[in-house]
Amino acid sequence: VVPGLGNSGPGHWQRRWAGRFTHATWVEQADWDRPTLQDWVGAIERAVMMATRPVVIVAHSLGVAATVHAAQHFRDTKVRGAFLVAPPDFDSEAIPPEAAPFARVPRDPLPFPSMLVGSSNDPLCSVEHAVDLATCWGSDFHVAQNAGNINAASGHGPWPEGLMMFTRLMQRLK
Repeated sequence: VVPGLGNSGPGHWQRRWAGRFTHATWVEQADWDRPTLQDWVGAIERAVMMATRPVVIVAHSLGVAATVHAAQHFRDTKVRGAFLVAPPDFDSEAIPPEAAPFARVPRDPLPFPSMLVGSSNDPLCSVEHAVDLATCWGSDFHVAQNAGNINAASGHGPWPEGLMMFTRLMQRLK
């Protein structure tokens, strides 16, 4: 589980899901509020390397950008897929300046199956930009209607609709 800037708090869907998934691992970052690309990518790479089972990454917001940066090193590894939610659009004026080091997000196809979920009214990423990213990465795309940044602040605590989308991705990976 790869949270975004500031980490995902107790009510966030990522926390809730991690509590339900027996083998979930939370990717901890040294600094959640002043991220460095190298540190965040390194933490994701270490978590994958330490995993004893196949890995499916569940990333949100800035965690999506960090995951895509890290994915360049995941060819022929145990990463089997990724569920990418609410990617940031670094051209948006709403993106916090702390996220700037992640801005040059690779646009190459991901080396594993993925699903990208964008919101029709995410203040940090338009649907058009999310579709463009999904196309570049070779990700299945799903639009969540009026879901904001798909976080606790936008009312997405348990987020059962997302869990159904995640289940579809997992079925595809079998």
